[in-house]
Amino acid sequence: MQVDPRGQRFAAAVTTAVLAIVLVTGSVWLLAAQALVFAAAVAAGVRRSPYGLLYAWLIRPRLGPPPETEDPAPPRFAQAVGLVFALAGLVGYLAVGAWLGIAATALALLAAFLNAAFGLCLGCEMYLLMRRLTPAGRTP
Repeated sequence: MQVDPRGQRFAAAVTTAVLAIVLVTGSVWLLAAQALVFAAAVAAGVRRSPYGLLYAWLIRPRLGPPPETEDPAPPRFAQAVGLVFALAGLVGYLAVGAWLGIAATALALLAAFLNAAFGLCLGCEMYLLMRRLTPAGRTP
């Protein structure tokens, strides 16, 4: 089933706000919560993620139908990439050093901001590039 790209941008905007707060406060708990949101999107799909459900319940009913829809696989992969960066941030804040936590969180924030502000999903672009480079018959 296709997904509404506006929902992905909404999720990216919420993620941007959450990660900005993490960088300002250094809150490991908030970063852990965002990692759980990423994990839910990977496990259940972007439509059934916490931010996807929030969009479906609160925002989507107030909008008209989307002008276009998209394949959910690239955004789901992007959520997996976000999860990796969030986990790296947690490891940094908890074990290695704040510098790793800050760097990983800042990179995830940059990617979320680019999606929210400009519709440029870096994880989606990575997914599509990997698909082009993968031999036919195999999936990444």
